Amino acid sequence: MAKEKIGVIGAGLMGHGIAYRFGAVGHPVGIFEPVAELRASLAKRLGIIAELLGDDPACLANIAVHDQLAPAVKDAALVIEAAPEKLPLKQQIFADLEAIVAPDTILASNSSAIPSTEIGRDLKHRERMVGTHFWNPPHLVPLVEVIQTEKTSDAVVKRTMELLRGTSMKPVHVRKDIPGFIGNRLQHALKREAIALVADGICDAETLDDVVKSGFGARMAVLGPLEQSDLVGLDLTLDIAETLIQHLDRRAGPHPFLREKVAQGKLGMKTGEGFRRWTPQQADEVRRRLSQFLAEQAKARKRSKPAS
Repeated sequence: MAKEKIGVIGAGLMGHGIAYRFGAVGHPVGIFEPVAELRASLAKRLGIIAELLGDDPACLANIAVHDQLAPAVKDAALVIEAAPEKLPLKQQIFADLEAIVAPDTILASNSSAIPSTEIGRDLKHRERMVGTHFWNPPHLVPLVEVIQTEKTSDAVVKRTMELLRGTSMKPVHVRKDIPGFIGNRLQHALKREAIALVADGICDAETLDDVVKSGFGARMAVLGPLEQSDLVGLDLTLDIAETLIQHLDRRAGPHPFLREKVAQGKLGMKTGEGFRRWTPQQADEVRRRLSQFLAEQAKARKRSKPAS
């Protein structure tokens, strides 16, 4: 059966990885990228992904890049926007898309911060607008949060998830379009307590990271937090919560310790210091370690996938 065409808006950090996921399994993909430098470097960046994953580089022939919007999305079943996180820009992109795509084309936004409800606010057919929050890097991390707004039809959610499953992604249904969706809310709840512990002098940043990586984080890829609660028993979970919850950080806004770091220009690896100090070599080693780990996990998923 012929694969349906997929349109991707943007060939940057997220867009090229999203395009690769679909192209690698045979979907024809059209990418719209207005920046010449990103268009020129796309083939090289896609080739690096294919080499990393051990895929046949012939799959890259499924992906075409365009400097105009219309040919990139012509006849697309699904268009995924991966443009910069600027609301007016995204709203204009979707207005332009609605004027040129077929009536049944699904329109999706990869925004990780801006609710799809706001992005699609002025569309004539809001029932086909859906959020698709991929995680960075999308060619290695399988999760996609499929966010249903109050206007999104159930059929659009179902079809979007079917297309994503066909790329070996792991789509999950987020039933309400809330800030942070599911993943970022959980991630930032952990970060809030982590920052408070360091700010209060309980431990340094390196110790905190070691506790996560060598402790409960070591099992989180195979055991989610509610799964773990059911494993140990909700009675024990409640007993711990009765003692602990009242002592967790509950401030309404970002911690002053984080604001102070940013004000001082201590922004993390890109400036050499954030919560921890980093040499360029140390920062590169973290990136290499993460990429290698995620690539190995992706290859393992491919090996365990039943033959069709």
